[in-house]
Amino acid sequence: MSEPVARIVIELEGTDPLVWRELDLPLSTTLATLHDIIQVVMRWRDCHLHEFVVGGRIYGVPHPDDVIYERKVYQSRSIRLGTLIERGVRDFLYIYDFGDNWQHRIRIEHIRDGDAGAEYPRFVAGERRAPPEDVGGVSGFEEFLEIMVDPEHDAYAQTVEWYGQVFDPKDLDERRLNMIIEDFAARRRGPLRSHRTGSRRSRN
Repeated sequence: MSEPVARIVIELEGTDPLVWRELDLPLSTTLATLHDIIQVVMRWRDCHLHEFVVGGRIYGVPHPDDVIYERKVYQSRSIRLGTLIERGVRDFLYIYDFGDNWQHRIRIEHIRDGDAGAEYPRFVAGERRAPPEDVGGVSGFEEFLEIMVDPEHDAYAQTVEWYGQVFDPKDLDERRLNMIIEDFAARRRGPLRSHRTGSRRSRN
């Protein structure tokens, strides 16, 4: 029998039109691995801290400062999707970059047996490109889009230079996402590094 997989939907809260992704993931996927996958499908670069909020618990990478701020953070690599499902969890949050505060709503839609011979995770669908790193949260992204769709805008040239290229909000680049996710599926037990550039993370 093929391994069970969960169909999940990831929605980037506050974006309008909505930025979303749909994936099939093995129930053995840990939250730490889910973090890596979200970084890929949202085209983040893992430059900032993150955490999952599941019920009343926070999962992530514990840090000594958590004691100072009286926060209990559980290891995200120690819990799997299958465990969450067994506990009745079908909806939780993933927060990336505590400065820009990108909140992703994650819903577990259903569970089924995976297709024979298929490798998972698998990208299913999605719409719209996610915001660039350090754009300034939802309000900053809205301003960024307003500039990027108007070549006559006074800040257009400067913004393109900052981003490094023209930004097409509708260009999901599904072919590229499929290639990276397929590579991830093929070496699921190894580290995911090919999509990252720059610093590993900063403390903010």
